[in-house]
Amino acid sequence: MPLNIPDNLPAGKTLAKEDIFLMPSSRAVHQDIRPQHILMLNLMPKKIETETHFLRLLSNSPLQIEFELLHIEEHTSKNTPIEHTNTFYRRFSEIKNNKYDGLIITGAPLGKFDFDEISYWPQLQEIMDWSQTHVTSTMFICWAALAAAWHLYGIPKTTHNDKLFGIFEHRSIQAHHPLLRGGDDIFWAPHSRNGAIEKSFIEAHDELELLADSELAGAYLFASKDNRQFFVLGHAEYDPLCLKNEYLRDLEAGINPSIPENYFPDNDPSQTPIVRWRSHGNLMFTNWLNYFVYQKTHFKRELIGT
Repeated sequence: MPLNIPDNLPAGKTLAKEDIFLMPSSRAVHQDIRPQHILMLNLMPKKIETETHFLRLLSNSPLQIEFELLHIEEHTSKNTPIEHTNTFYRRFSEIKNNKYDGLIITGAPLGKFDFDEISYWPQLQEIMDWSQTHVTSTMFICWAALAAAWHLYGIPKTTHNDKLFGIFEHRSIQAHHPLLRGGDDIFWAPHSRNGAIEKSFIEAHDELELLADSELAGAYLFASKDNRQFFVLGHAEYDPLCLKNEYLRDLEAGINPSIPENYFPDNDPSQTPIVRWRSHGNLMFTNWLNYFVYQKTHFKRELIGT
C-alpha cells in the first residue's frame, strides 16, 4: 500500500527516485475506497485445488476483494464435481455485461496442442477480447499466457517434447517495475509445462516488456507496456506439494517422469520438498492488486474500460 506522507516532505523526492509508492496527504484525503472485484477463469482440471492456491495469494492484500469464478460454457471438468461447478461458477453469458477490476486466467494442461485444436478456443478468444474493455488489469498464467500472447500480440509458442518440470532460478530484469518491487534480484519459481515463448519475440515487440527470465526456463514474466496485461509463464501459486503430486501421478500412470528439478532435497522423492518460491508469489500478486488493480481502476465500476 502507498505511504501517505506530508506534501513536499524532502524524503519524498529521494523515495520517488527509488520508485517507492508515495501518496501526498492532499491526494489521500480525496481517495475513495471500495471492494475490488476480481474474476477468475479457472481452466485447471482440479478446480477446487486451484481456487485454494489463488485465494491464498489474494488474501495477503489488505484490500477487500469480492471474488467470482468463471468457467467455459459447454465444457465439463472430469476432475471437479459438477455440483461444485454449478454452485460456485458462472457462465460467460451471465457476466459479460459486468465490469471487473481484475481478471485471472489460469493455466491448463494443454501445452502440446495447437490452439485451434482446443474445443473452447473460440470462447477463450472471446473472453480475452472482452477483457480489453471490461477489465482494468488481467493476469494470464502459464498456458493462458501462451494463449494470450498468440491471440493478442501474434507471438507464437514453441512446444517441447520434454516437460520443463521443477523449481528454477530467475533474474529480475526490471527490478524497479512495480510488479517486482520489493523482491530480490534472484528468485525461484515453479514450472510444469511443454510450451514456451522465445525471449526474442517479446523483446522485439513494441507493446511488450520482459520483466524476468531464467537461464534454464527462459522467459518467465512479461507485461504490456500499458500494464493492463501480465503474463506469467510459471506457477507461482503452487502449494508445496503440487509438483510432488504431479510426479507421483505420472509415475503411477507409467509415464516415467523426470524428478522435478531443485525440488526434493538430494533429488530424493522420499524427502519433503523445499519451498523456495512462496515469497515471490505472494509479493507478485500483492503488487499486482495494489499497483495495477486498486491504484488504476476507476472508482465507478461502470466506467472501467472507458
